[in-house]
Amino acid sequence: MARTRTVIMGAAGRDFHNFQVCYKNDESTEIIAFTATQIPGIDDRTFPAEIAGPLYPNGIPIVPEDDLVSLIREQGVEKVVFAYSDIAHVDLMHKASLVVAEGAEFSLLGSTPTMIPSTKPVISVCAVRTGVGKSGISKRVVAALKARGLRAVDVRHPMPYRDLLKMRVERYASIEDLDNYGVTIEEREEYEHLVIEGVVVFAGVDYEAILREAEKEADVVIWDGGNNDLPFYASDLEIVALDPHRAGHERLYFPGESNYLRADVLVINKVNTADPVVVEEMAAAAARFNHSAILVKTGSTITLDDPDAVRGKRVLVIEDGPTVTHGGMGYGAGAIAAREHGAATLVDPRPSAVGSIASTLKQYSHLTEVLPAMGYSAQQLADLEETVRNAECDVVLVATPIDLSRLISIPHPTVRATYAVTDASEPTLDDIVGAFCEQHGIVAGA
Repeated sequence: MARTRTVIMGAAGRDFHNFQVCYKNDESTEIIAFTATQIPGIDDRTFPAEIAGPLYPNGIPIVPEDDLVSLIREQGVEKVVFAYSDIAHVDLMHKASLVVAEGAEFSLLGSTPTMIPSTKPVISVCAVRTGVGKSGISKRVVAALKARGLRAVDVRHPMPYRDLLKMRVERYASIEDLDNYGVTIEEREEYEHLVIEGVVVFAGVDYEAILREAEKEADVVIWDGGNNDLPFYASDLEIVALDPHRAGHERLYFPGESNYLRADVLVINKVNTADPVVVEEMAAAAARFNHSAILVKTGSTITLDDPDAVRGKRVLVIEDGPTVTHGGMGYGAGAIAAREHGAATLVDPRPSAVGSIASTLKQYSHLTEVLPAMGYSAQQLADLEETVRNAECDVVLVATPIDLSRLISIPHPTVRATYAVTDASEPTLDDIVGAFCEQHGIVAGA
């Protein structure tokens, strides 16, 4: 039987997962290559043969998405499967049109075939866009379970930016684990805030193997989503976060709109810094498009460890990288806090930027007042350190969820911002978790 020659378009995450659950053992399909985008330095690699399985004894090449047309033309590609997240609907259809124009089929996999069932109850926390505040919501869900004497294990959406074979299954239970694995800034931003609270976090490449390890330690598994992707695991409760600072985006981006329509619980986060009229309009829209979902409102409270240090000063704000790059935000929690506490100006990072950071700021031209914390490689981390050192500022406000000083040297006075999800309506997230545990008969020690 002839195998359908197929390319999977990805960004080092969903693409690898879809391959493993849908195509790895499919003798009717031949995966010619993965393409890669969004994340610097993740192409020009090979998906390892040891994970790819016996149909792929040489592994599978990973190439830049810019090579897609030549792949179709030169290698007789018949089908292209799209498999990454946080893309505008119109941009997604431009990619589909390109593929169809070249004569190949363009495909999106459904949610159910890509979700792995668990032997333990699963709560997923996902979003409609990158940077909505999933991490804080996940932390609240974990805390609510812990308060009931339950063991929650957090399984994080993949960020396989290092050696794919070595990070097939990774378990993080301490800051030392993060150091020993050599995780990137982007990984630390998702793991560190949970690890310091004593929560075990799993991530990696092989998400069925990861789930089986997590089940050994968990009363409840938390699927901690990335970007606006769908859960990898069949979830008993799907919580999806919305951002009133980007109202309307819940129906404009893929697969965030699918999350929006699937959700059991919709959380409008950041209501404390948003226009109340916009929040109510979002609530009304949620009732119209997903009338069965429970609506929860939460605030995102930002705290500076030294608010007076930014008053009247030139402040270089370092924000969470994905939020302000492919998440499309021109500002984040740090910029909001700096303005609230009377900063004289937010320093434009572009004049001081070097190397890969300069390239990033050129690519994301809307970033004129904040610096994204980019650190996908040792070189990029060095470029970030030099960019900060070159900045003409009075103080650096670090608004990433991690202690950035562990990774780079910052010669300027530094203020750190932290943020926490707070209740702003009833039912609360704690109420939701309590009802879930009661419904499913989940009790400590059972």
